[in-house]
Amino acid sequence: MNQNFDFVGSEDKPALIAFSTPEWLEEAKTALQELGYKVHTAATHSDFLTRFGQVRYQVVLVEELFCANVPDENIALKSLQSMPMSQRRHATVLLIGNAFQTFAPMEAFKNSVHAVINSSELFLLKQLVEKAAADNDAFLRSFREVQTRVFASGTRP
Repeated sequence: MNQNFDFVGSEDKPALIAFSTPEWLEEAKTALQELGYKVHTAATHSDFLTRFGQVRYQVVLVEELFCANVPDENIALKSLQSMPMSQRRHATVLLIGNAFQTFAPMEAFKNSVHAVINSSELFLLKQLVEKAAADNDAFLRSFREVQTRVFASGTRP
């Protein structure tokens, strides 16, 4: 079994993309690379889940119809949605599709992601990823500070 491993160093900013639409994939890849992310691409649901379980991705972009005909068949997204927060807290997850209004908070909440993006606005993806990641960092800042202090003190929560 010959696999090509793409190691992620401590200085890397890893990102995972799960798209079936080739044009969207290229736009997303380019935007993330311009932001300095080391981009990995999932080809199937099992590939996505394997990669997500092995690397602490900072940003994850998922197409609503990734390897699916209808959203309910998107196993990668359904698996993310059902994961406990402790397994996915490290990643800012963005869902891309035709039916969303970009950055609609209730739509994002309904889909258990940080932000939704309408595919017609992929030309703004760099800015949208930056905003979603910054919003997520701001939301989790207090939690991370407390977690760091607890671990530094040597006490267990």
